[in-house]
Amino acid sequence: MIFSDLVETVKSLSIDEKQGLQMLLKQYLREERREKIYENFKLAQAEEQSGNLKYSSNINELKRSIFCHL
Repeated sequence: MIFSDLVETVKSLSIDEKQGLQMLLKQYLREERREKIYENFKLAQAEEQSGNLKYSSNINELKRSIFCHL
């Protein structure tokens, strides 16, 4: 099913069905965000244990570190 077909199908749903779908989508998005946060946490833990996690209070160094990983 392509996206436009999905949109047309959703448009044909009743209000109650659309609200149910909206609640499900919000829940799925929350779960995906939580999973991503957990994955990042586990990665940071592994980096810390291997000694690759670096700490700094220097804002310029932090900016370089962030932009280097994008």
